[in-house]
Amino acid sequence: MQLGDARHGKWPQNMVGFARALRRAGVGVDSRKISLAIESAQIVGLANKHDFEYALESVLVSHQNERILFKELFDLYFKDPKWANQLLTQMLPTQEGKKESKPKRARVNDAMRPKDALGMATPTQKDDQLEFDASMTASDISRLRQADFNSLQGHEYQLVQRLAQETPLHIPKLPTRRKRSMPRGTVVHWSKLLQRASTHDGESLTFPLLGAQRKPLPLLVLIDVSGSMERYARMLLSFLHQSTRHLKSREIMAFGTELTDLSPAFKTRDVDIMLAQTNLLIKDFAGGTRLGHALRELHLHHAKKLVSKRTMVLLVSDGLDTGDAKELELELQWLKRSTRKILWLNPLLRFDAYEPLAKGATLLNRFADKSLAIHNLNHLKNLTQGIEDLVKG
Repeated sequence: MQLGDARHGKWPQNMVGFARALRRAGVGVDSRKISLAIESAQIVGLANKHDFEYALESVLVSHQNERILFKELFDLYFKDPKWANQLLTQMLPTQEGKKESKPKRARVNDAMRPKDALGMATPTQKDDQLEFDASMTASDISRLRQADFNSLQGHEYQLVQRLAQETPLHIPKLPTRRKRSMPRGTVVHWSKLLQRASTHDGESLTFPLLGAQRKPLPLLVLIDVSGSMERYARMLLSFLHQSTRHLKSREIMAFGTELTDLSPAFKTRDVDIMLAQTNLLIKDFAGGTRLGHALRELHLHHAKKLVSKRTMVLLVSDGLDTGDAKELELELQWLKRSTRKILWLNPLLRFDAYEPLAKGATLLNRFADKSLAIHNLNHLKNLTQGIEDLVKG
């Protein structure tokens, strides 16, 4: 059985509907991939459902972590035997006599709902254009600001992600050793004074002054991208991309079982492009955590990124480390000696009864100068104050 001529059938529109569901679930699908999907489906045909599924997966999925989402969406979208007449719908019809099973992931569940039920853009608008409409009341926004990133539904996560991108982060400015000319300096700028005096017969009408420059502290951010930190990591990457773009000295790195330098991705101005490049750079996303090994790589290959002992370290992790505890302790000692302060941002601190009992959490709690919760928008907003208090202390 072949798909037939796409110019006369509804196959292109049907594939666009499936692609939109994938996009709402967080899978990066563009017009080029849709065109390739239509072409590959025409080649393999519909005789074998598994061949059809693998053909679509080969062109629509670009990252290992998207395969589970694609599988669940495909099974839901093509579950009904008469799916050829139902592909244009964005919600799978309930079969008579059977209860509809819910998707395992929130993003898959949201992707299969009609757009108007999510309060998202109308079909005439871009899929990724999300706006707060009249139905988004002040209480709804307040709830989203207090909601744990890991508990958000797919459409809520996108709205919170946009709010996180608009949240500022101010790094304290401290005086440096270098001085520059300024009206209210503390010492006389002798070279400039002599230069002026030479043009006025050895006399100077004013006394140029020098003062210490004030610059933001160099920033090093280490983000845990293990399975337990998947949603927090994505949110923090979006937040840091926008809030630290004004800093001249910032280094963003991800760690799981390996250390990944994300500086090339963070040079782009667009958040979506940054996240796409980050997906390509990180090879151990949603895996285990070996912080000691990652810090060892930082020590051996990236130590020059630390600006003497002025660098402020933001370490984003839940402390659930599976690596060698001895190696982690040694590398944390080195990091402590080589930097100004270490601020541990731990989403598990949202629990009042939380205690750092895991071996990795115990070591982080010992070497970190301060620890803060970082699980919702309100805590992101308060991060500036937490950094300032740590620097002053």
